[in-house]
Amino acid sequence: GDLYVVIMVKEHPIFTRNGDDIACEVPVSIAQAALGAQIEIPTISGRTTLKIPPGTQTGAEFRIRGKGFPNVRGYGHGDLLARMFVEVPTHLSSKQRELLEQFAKLENGEGSPLVQGFWDKVKALFE
Repeated sequence: GDLYVVIMVKEHPIFTRNGDDIACEVPVSIAQAALGAQIEIPTISGRTTLKIPPGTQTGAEFRIRGKGFPNVRGYGHGDLLARMFVEVPTHLSSKQRELLEQFAKLENGEGSPLVQGFWDKVKALFE
């Protein structure tokens, strides 16, 4: 008779796979995202560093060539796609709160094009 083999691959807690490429979400702080930073990210063979530019937004994706899975045909490796996730702190010290309040007073919308664009659209609705 025939033998049927079913292989179940357990979901990885960090990586998702698409062919030879792998992807992961990388949490970054508000300060790292706003100012830019050199961050450490996991790979299937250890860790590597990635330089994120100032103004990095949630969902920004960075491709690290050759850090994915080996190709099944024996040549090359896929890529690692690191998707940024800007994490907003849930607890602030009094100093952090004070500094953020000062920052909020200095904001004028120029550094936040999505926020400014949203309010421009709302304003246009009522004109």
